Amino acid sequence: MRGIWLENQQVTLKDGLPLPQIVAGEALIRMRLAGICSTDLEMTRGYYPYRGILGHEFVGEVVEAPGDPSLAGKRVVGEINITCGHCRACLAGRPTHCENRRTLGIHDYDGVFAEFLKLPIRNLHLVPDSLSDEQAVFTELLAAALEIQEQIQVRPGMRVLVVGAGRLGLLIAQTLKLTGCDLQVVARRQAPQELLDQFGIRWITPQDISAHMADLVVEVTGSAEGFALSRQAVRPRGTLLLKSTFAGDVSLNLSAIVVDEITLLGSRCGPFAPALRLLESGLVDPLPLVSARYPLAEGFAALEKAAEPGVLKVLLYP
Repeated sequence: MRGIWLENQQVTLKDGLPLPQIVAGEALIRMRLAGICSTDLEMTRGYYPYRGILGHEFVGEVVEAPGDPSLAGKRVVGEINITCGHCRACLAGRPTHCENRRTLGIHDYDGVFAEFLKLPIRNLHLVPDSLSDEQAVFTELLAAALEIQEQIQVRPGMRVLVVGAGRLGLLIAQTLKLTGCDLQVVARRQAPQELLDQFGIRWITPQDISAHMADLVVEVTGSAEGFALSRQAVRPRGTLLLKSTFAGDVSLNLSAIVVDEITLLGSRCGPFAPALRLLESGLVDPLPLVSARYPLAEGFAALEKAAEPGVLKVLLYP
């Protein structure tokens, strides 16, 4: 089996990798399409120590699922947290914070940038026939965008600012638009500005940011500079929601957070079923975000392309 392997922050394309061995409750899946995420790029820069096959965004076809033979041949997407089901967090209904969790392509569990992968059957969601692979591969990323509305009620009267118009930021903007809020997105480059125009979403540049301009600021730049802009924009007693995961540290004036009574909220994984429904309904359109497609054999070139400024989603096919 061929796959993109990360070890000591070095990426290699490996042939002859063993086929994933499934145990009870797991499914063997043939990768049909995978997406390169900002987190994948940060992993190569040392965001998290990891040895194994990269990647966590995918749509695939079930080859074998002994626990549920009816899944064979079905297209699926999959949640990325592999949980134990019996720790305090799992029993309390917080499985994404399982105390023993492994994470697809990120922590102690091989990812999807390979010809085959495995996942627990309980992690899988069937892809509706009406969705293309190119749409379905955005499910995990769209679910992460929807997690915002799982955590905070976004009301029509709220002033909301999304700082960052990359892969995730553009999906977040589309989901927030559906709430009717007073929405603006900070976009530096012409390409995302044109996409936001296409989506009917107002955009501004970093120079247009003013102090205390928003009730809710969503930071999704993956940079310390973006965090600083976001902190500037949120009003006293407002909420600063953080979506970025990146290697490095951020300087934070905690006294100012206290004085302004700012709510800081971290946000990552989200609900797959609503994401699939939004894709199926056409209320969110991810296809304009696709910048390039590469075969798995050209994985190096794909990762380099994904890291270029202004490039959005790069897809891999086997």
